[in-house]
Amino acid sequence: MKAIICGGGQVGSSIARELAAERVDVTVIDQSPELIRRIRDTLDVTTMVGFASHPDVLEAAGARDADMIVAVTFADEVNMIACQVAHSLFDVPMKIARVRAQSYRNPIWADLFSRDHMPIDVIISPEIEVARAIGRRFTVPGSFEMIPLAKNRLRLIGVRCQENCPILDTPLRQLTTLFPDLRLSIIGIIREGKPIVPSGDDHLEVNDEVYIVIDAEHVPRAMAAFGHDEQEARRVVIIGGGNIGQSLALDIEEQFSGVTARLIELDKDRAQEAAQLLSRTTVINGDALDPDILAEANINKASTVVAVTNDDEVNILASLLAKRYGAERAVTLVNSNTYNPLLAPLGIDVVVNPRVITVSTILQVIRRGRIRSVHSIGENFGEVIEAEALETSSLVGKPIKDAKLPAGVIVASIVRDDQVLMVDKDTVINVGDSVILFATKEAVRKVERMFAVKLEFF
Repeated sequence: MKAIICGGGQVGSSIARELAAERVDVTVIDQSPELIRRIRDTLDVTTMVGFASHPDVLEAAGARDADMIVAVTFADEVNMIACQVAHSLFDVPMKIARVRAQSYRNPIWADLFSRDHMPIDVIISPEIEVARAIGRRFTVPGSFEMIPLAKNRLRLIGVRCQENCPILDTPLRQLTTLFPDLRLSIIGIIREGKPIVPSGDDHLEVNDEVYIVIDAEHVPRAMAAFGHDEQEARRVVIIGGGNIGQSLALDIEEQFSGVTARLIELDKDRAQEAAQLLSRTTVINGDALDPDILAEANINKASTVVAVTNDDEVNILASLLAKRYGAERAVTLVNSNTYNPLLAPLGIDVVVNPRVITVSTILQVIRRGRIRSVHSIGENFGEVIEAEALETSSLVGKPIKDAKLPAGVIVASIVRDDQVLMVDKDTVINVGDSVILFATKEAVRKVERMFAVKLEFF
């Protein structure tokens, strides 16, 4: 398998790391010698300095026998042209492009990306994906992550343990006895920045970040079990009126009829643009670091503040100020990992990392075989995978305790005939079951063999 990645920034280098770990032949192209040098020093991939849309550069990168091109440079037009050249001159089968400008995504121009015009197989819009990820968190108050699984029959929930969590210091194997009717599985714990694959003897501690797979119908009970009884957000203040802020406000207007939103934007022209686009959202032109502007936005009555400007420091400070003046909860967009150890102690409730969301979205679309969905969790912790069990799978027809699961793999749940079944060591997986499992990065390739189908790329 051979993949060409155009763009060596945070997203491009993260994708390269993911694919290289699975022994994919990866070539990274970027016009910045510094970025290429950094990638060459840290990853086992081929690197090239050059313009990713130039035919000679793509040819030198091996486009003639490439199976996939992922174009994630900072320029939409370079990404689109790189995919066009890869198709027209080198017949690359799979073409993925990151496109930020929403004008290209307008439904009236839908034919632009058809095979007869600009044949891009998958278009990723980070701003839309981030807005959707934030919106999903509104549906589960108290969570820092929420991803629907198995056609929304299951949810992947991320929850932070606070001092009032009633199950602190309780061995995880006892949770079944304490909550016999609660269909959930704890698949991962992050404690002081260190990932833990839990066993029955482990327990939860204050400030642990816990990932659970839960029957969608049992989410409120599960959140209560973890000490979270927050009310659904009714008043939201969005800080930042760029693409993410506008997309989130539109989602709120269209999907959350009971939620009122106010948007603060520093740039006057962008504020006017947002005001023209939005119908139910109050747009305020001003500095979110100004207490008077926060007061105008009724920050003291806000259930959630969402800071999504393009400046990490502004997002962090604005979130802390908003909570200081009365906002109940802060959702903060942070691109850099440098601040991660500080954010939870400072009072940031939910950290949103665009890079992680974008990489996870791209991973979902480049898998194939019987793998139905893939979601990255944590910082290089692992993946939650939904896969179909085949006759040739080593999991089929035997109790899980006899399946010899690799280290770092947890089977969380199965969906059989539209029914959600939580698993234990005696559960037998049948052919055709949808299996939801967690695998650490080191174990993903072993999961391939478990399902007797490679997580191939095309």
